[in-house]
Amino acid sequence: MDVIQVPRIAGALMFLPTPHVDERGFFCRTFDREIVRTAGLDPDAFQQDSVSRSRRGVVRGMHVRSGDGEAKLVRCSYGAVFDVVVDLRPDSPTYRNREYFDLTGENQVTVYVPAGCAHGFQALTDPADVSYRIDRAHDPSEDVSIVFDDPDLDIAWPLPVSLMSDRDKAAPSLAEATRRLS
Repeated sequence: MDVIQVPRIAGALMFLPTPHVDERGFFCRTFDREIVRTAGLDPDAFQQDSVSRSRRGVVRGMHVRSGDGEAKLVRCSYGAVFDVVVDLRPDSPTYRNREYFDLTGENQVTVYVPAGCAHGFQALTDPADVSYRIDRAHDPSEDVSIVFDDPDLDIAWPLPVSLMSDRDKAAPSLAEATRRLS
């Protein structure tokens, strides 16, 4: 498994597995504590694993947590998603930068999203399963959403948005969400 730093987002990493492919399909390691440790992360810091299943066109995000934030490892375990990370850490050298990732069940790439960065994705297939490994227990009082089509984010979602949660539909602007994070 190779690890690559994401240049546009300070502290973000991509973990690139080595799938072993044969006539049955493939096998690959998606988490290796020693590789995670060598990359500068504490593998024991992750507290929760979650998965979401989305239909084609669904947007989930943009989400970030207030307080201490939330770091996570994100991987598309089935299907394909257009994944987005936006740096919202005011002291970061990459503040307000955004980066896009094509995550698929075929490539099994994992993205490390540092605490203080907003994250979201759009499902490109029906279905698309996204797995998360999160470093803190969920606290709904710390949830902050940002409207997916905020002009300051300037995200070119690849498909028309087919569905989103009521929370995401009612999400505030980037400017308003940023004030909540301060």
